[in-house]
Amino acid sequence: MSEKKVFKGRVIAKGNFKGEAVVSHEGFNTLASFQKSALLNKKNVIVSDQNNKDLYGKDITNKILCLPITIGSTTGGLVIQTVCNMHINPRVFLFSMPIDSLAASGIVLAKVWQNSEVICIDELGEEFLNTVKTGDTLEVKEDGTVTIL
Repeated sequence: MSEKKVFKGRVIAKGNFKGEAVVSHEGFNTLASFQKSALLNKKNVIVSDQNNKDLYGKDITNKILCLPITIGSTTGGLVIQTVCNMHINPRVFLFSMPIDSLAASGIVLAKVWQNSEVICIDELGEEFLNTVKTGDTLEVKEDGTVTIL
């Protein structure tokens, strides 16, 4: 059995959660990834961004999304807020880099306006993204501690 690995990041939206990781090693396009599921009023998000080899076709609802940063349209924040309001969002967003302003706005608005339970931690570092694998179980604490179990 491998040893637990612990990382510490900056808390954007606090909370505690234990769940399954889904990992993207490239920028995550929120519009391209969420649009199809949101527009079709699906009960979960299946990533529809064909350019994201790590996540295309994967269900990310209630998972822990590990990514470097979000990319794409200026609607990114609204798209995150929308999927959170629909309760089909990843439960946790873990950024290896500092969060971009569009993703931050969507997460903060979802947390404040919709009372979403979404959790977000950034600045976890490149080592975090190089260590975590899709399918790993992670434990996220409200102080910004992330443990790969």
